[in-house]
Amino acid sequence: MTSGANWRTPVVILLAGTVVLILAFGIRTSFGIFMVPISENMGWGREVFGFSMAMQNLLWGAAQPFAGAISDRWGSGRVIAGCGALYVLGLLVMAGAATPLGMTTGVGIVIGIALSGTGFPVVLAVIARSVPEEKRSLYLGLGAAGGSSGQVLMVPIAHGLLGSMDWTMALLVLAAMAAVMVPLAAALAGNPNAGVSPVVKKQSIGEAIREAGGHRGYWLLNAGFFVCGFHVAFVATHLPAFIIDKGLAAGYGTAALTLVGFGNIIGSWLSGVLGGRYSKRYLLSALYFARAAVFFIFIMLPVTPASVIAFSFSLGLLWLSTVPLTSGLVAQIFGPRYMATLFGIVFFSHQIGSFLGAWLGGYFYDLTGTYEVVWWLSVALGIFAGLIHWPIDERPVARLAVASTE
Repeated sequence: MTSGANWRTPVVILLAGTVVLILAFGIRTSFGIFMVPISENMGWGREVFGFSMAMQNLLWGAAQPFAGAISDRWGSGRVIAGCGALYVLGLLVMAGAATPLGMTTGVGIVIGIALSGTGFPVVLAVIARSVPEEKRSLYLGLGAAGGSSGQVLMVPIAHGLLGSMDWTMALLVLAAMAAVMVPLAAALAGNPNAGVSPVVKKQSIGEAIREAGGHRGYWLLNAGFFVCGFHVAFVATHLPAFIIDKGLAAGYGTAALTLVGFGNIIGSWLSGVLGGRYSKRYLLSALYFARAAVFFIFIMLPVTPASVIAFSFSLGLLWLSTVPLTSGLVAQIFGPRYMATLFGIVFFSHQIGSFLGAWLGGYFYDLTGTYEVVWWLSVALGIFAGLIHWPIDERPVARLAVASTE
């Protein structure tokens, strides 16, 4: 290691990665509170903004394996810097949108692609490779928890901006904040082979993908993360509007997303800690069953300030606590070398679910005037995901098991 790289310690990488995640994840999470003012100001139905968010999720997922592969091949610094700049461009296009196509281009296409290089798969892969295996789950939990704090920070900031200026100017301010991601990429640059044991058989990206494709547990992780994406996108995009529809003040929508983010910090950190001590597959099953229960209780009770607060915090504990466990399982089973690529593919499944969660929420609302169908679908999907994680074989593949004995 050269002296110029000595400053990129695991702690520095963790802190820089956390700030990138705070900005990338936090800003896009705040988009939910823009739905009503943009839709009303432009005279659009909610499906327009819902479809734009759905496209964002879909393109984010479609681009994610490619962003991961580039990061695994040439390092993450350039990917994060380039996508950080693209994120700023997307916010600028979004701010200037005068048609549904313009909105979909900015928030859906440009920001969707930008998120593939500034989100969890690429950033967590850098963090995972910076520490030994015994610390990996903890650091992944800390990174996910830190990034999750973006929801707590950015949603109130966006709400405050909307209270003091129009939505166009608010987006321009967020664009200036997003630009900070570009210089932070320097701390996340480096050798993608870092943290890989020299006794492990070297693989190409193609070999790694084929190995994962032949593992049943990998496909079950893909299916489970699809459900996570559906839940997260539906709630993040439509919960503020749902709360307004039930007669509560708009501020409760902002408070709900903030409480989800606050609970998310605790849940993500706790899942990282528990994932280093207990079976990750069983923890994931428990998380999804718990989500189904939280959705069921919420839709069976009257919507009041108290029920919104209890639902939001409870769901927050289960929100992205799936991330350190799912990414940790990918690294545990297949090793960290191509984690950005392999987790990127799993994340694509997550984003297909996100596309459907965001879009179907708007579609069924415009069709029926209610979100009830999607709430019940969320309950059923939570039960499904809880069941399919149970049989995952979380032992390292034979290639890693043999290397550990050498």
